[in-house]
Amino acid sequence: MTALATLGRAVLGVLAAIGRVAIFALRTITFFVRPPFYIREFSHALLHIGWLSLPVVGLTAIFTGAALALQIYAGGARFNAEAVVPQIVAIGMVRELGPVLVGLMIAARVTSSIAAEIATMKVTEQIDALITLSTHPMKYLTVPRVLAALIAVPFLVGVGDVIGIFGGYAVATGTLGFNAAAYIKNTVDFLEPLDVVSSLTKGAVFGFFAALMGCYYGMTSGRGAMGVGAATKGSVEAAAVLILAANFVLTGVFFSL
Repeated sequence: MTALATLGRAVLGVLAAIGRVAIFALRTITFFVRPPFYIREFSHALLHIGWLSLPVVGLTAIFTGAALALQIYAGGARFNAEAVVPQIVAIGMVRELGPVLVGLMIAARVTSSIAAEIATMKVTEQIDALITLSTHPMKYLTVPRVLAALIAVPFLVGVGDVIGIFGGYAVATGTLGFNAAAYIKNTVDFLEPLDVVSSLTKGAVFGFFAALMGCYYGMTSGRGAMGVGAATKGSVEAAAVLILAANFVLTGVFFSL
């Protein structure tokens, strides 16, 4: 019975945590349309999440696309199917690798930054000061960051898709002997509008989860340096798991029979 009770407490703890995150997410969404709106905080978050993330997203995408082209060519050579490199690189980057890798990069860079920033504000009682000044912490800290991520991450995913496809193109035409014009034509002809829509939708969902987890763990962090560290670590772990789970669900929604 002791083992059963321990398992039950663990399950109840997980369910309680899910409930707290769901309530936090619903409150954040309801605040989207309720004034006041902090344009300066939103602009700062948009710059931090979008523009300043471009270098790491670009480098990740171009090397992924290049490696993907090499792997597909090597694998296709076993079945005399080397010609499928443009098509598979395009669909692989746009449907899966582009959104997922950008989401994980945002989780590593942005989620951790948001969690550490807000947790430090909590430890140093800056959030208490906001409440004293009649400023709602969620309106001031959470909503601008989540809204900025909803807008910026799909843009980053689109850029990552293009750069990743270009990485495959550069390797295929530079070292694998593909014709440049034929490669581009095969890529354009193979992609469908649904592929692009699914990629950008995934970007929006991943951005929402990444920013939400950073804000949630920052707001609920413990006191002291250990609390800040635990909040930062937990936020990245939770964001990564949610991104991968959401990717599975969205892939099923868009491409299931």
